[in-house]
Amino acid sequence: MKVGIIGFGAIGGTLLHALRAEPPGAAEVVGVLVRGSGVARARAALPPEVAVTSDAAAFLALRPQVVAECAGHAGLAAHGPQVLEAGCDLVVASVGALADPALEAALHAAAARGGRIVIPAGAVGGLDALGAARRAGLERVRYVARKAPAAWMGTAAERVVDLSAVRAPMVVFAGTARAAALAFPQNANVVAAVALAGLGFERTEVKLMADPQATGNRHLVEAEGAFGSLSVAVEGRTLPDNPKTSMLAPYSLARAVLNLGARLVV
Repeated sequence: MKVGIIGFGAIGGTLLHALRAEPPGAAEVVGVLVRGSGVARARAALPPEVAVTSDAAAFLALRPQVVAECAGHAGLAAHGPQVLEAGCDLVVASVGALADPALEAALHAAAARGGRIVIPAGAVGGLDALGAARRAGLERVRYVARKAPAAWMGTAAERVVDLSAVRAPMVVFAGTARAAALAFPQNANVVAAVALAGLGFERTEVKLMADPQATGNRHLVEAEGAFGSLSVAVEGRTLPDNPKTSMLAPYSLARAVLNLGARLVV
């Protein structure tokens, strides 16, 4: 299975390492698409058999069967529809971008003519059960994230609290999944995955917290309905190069990519 990666930051780099660690024949990373300013750095970090380009047409000319997007909301908007129309399956890291109705519609329209949109679980667990509960009878979904104040630096949270002075857990956002995903593009991709698996962007309740006692990223999903109740918590360590991102996120991408070529899928 030929794989392409869009973006080569902390997530893209970890994903590439995870795929190359698989047994021979599981997945072949054929190319990486980056912005022009990142070509030299990516080229220096990658083996010669992996092509590096800033040109989307040249990237698609490598004929990847699966493309993993690790380039943020803007990267997904810029390249997602074109990748799908080329017939590639698209595994999306920047799931929060789908909270934009126009982009979601564009991706769905492109997928109708080409490849599939694949949403990995990312840093959270229980999305399989949540998706089943939606069909069995789902009435309420709540998501709560706790991250260290430093993980919220450079985000909309800075307009709510003085993150350098937080001494006790503080709510930096409370509202719908759509509002959370659009306001916190680097921190709330899990929010969007939960919404897409369950009740949607408008009916998923979200609370984001800055917690000075947090040593990683804590994700809590709670759901209730005719099916019963569900509570899933994940205490995730963060990527060394990006405290906003849980370590599980790129490995969840790797799992989603590999499942697309596997004979046995769990």
